[in-house]
Amino acid sequence: MYSIFHFFYSLYLKKEIFTNIQKLENFPFDNNLLSCKNIGIFPDLAIKVNKDSKFFTGGELIELKDSVSYSISSFNSTIPTRKKEIMKIISSESSSIKKQMVEAGDDVFSLPIRNVYYLVRGKKKGNTKVCLVNGSFFETISVENLISESFSQVLEDRLKQSNIELNPETKDILHTIFSNQENFAKVRTIDKASVKLRFRIMTEVKAEGNLLNSKKYPEIKDDTLNFIIPFNNKKEEDIIYEKFNLVFSDKDMKHFNIFKIKHYFNGYFIVFQVQF
Repeated sequence: MYSIFHFFYSLYLKKEIFTNIQKLENFPFDNNLLSCKNIGIFPDLAIKVNKDSKFFTGGELIELKDSVSYSISSFNSTIPTRKKEIMKIISSESSSIKKQMVEAGDDVFSLPIRNVYYLVRGKKKGNTKVCLVNGSFFETISVENLISESFSQVLEDRLKQSNIELNPETKDILHTIFSNQENFAKVRTIDKASVKLRFRIMTEVKAEGNLLNSKKYPEIKDDTLNFIIPFNNKKEEDIIYEKFNLVFSDKDMKHFNIFKIKHYFNGYFIVFQVQF
């Protein structure tokens, strides 16, 4: 059986390694759970898809975020999100990600929308925090709105500096056009230019979204491994507990501190926390 819950269990079994391993990418992840591993491209890890289980679908995508402080390292090119379309990740038949997934036995397109998680590690003054967190902790508004509103700020600044006025309809059109990340990701080739140009989007986490920040989220203690999952209602909450109880034994459960935290912008999350 494969799922983000089983992946977290594999981390729990080796949790002490987080305190001394130099690079997070060198952690001895359980390859039996994974359909692909990458360095420098999204996703860093992907969980295998379960063929016959509707309760545990598997297929989750994971990005590693490692830092030598309690600040989360910036997201380069890939804006953090809670779900991704697998078709947008596997853009061609020659995709190394698709090749790895197929070789691992996945029916890649049987799960077109994948949940995204981030494995975040921070270190400070000899202490370590590790969190496996759902992407909704960072995606509190849609990626399209984030890009569009950011572009809107640039546009308004330039119009003000240039003393130019545009009617609201034109502004709305421009906001709509510049709301897609793919527009910025392409390399642009200009006649007679000896270089190509590509705009990259870099995303930095604000204090309100930094779960390593002790002032904002004091519940996330030093030297702990945390599994952080959102829920919107009692039914979703019960399903999370049921899945966790299916993966972890009663003996394991005694080591966990289980509680809820409230995100500044995005509701409540369940936290399963264990000391190193």
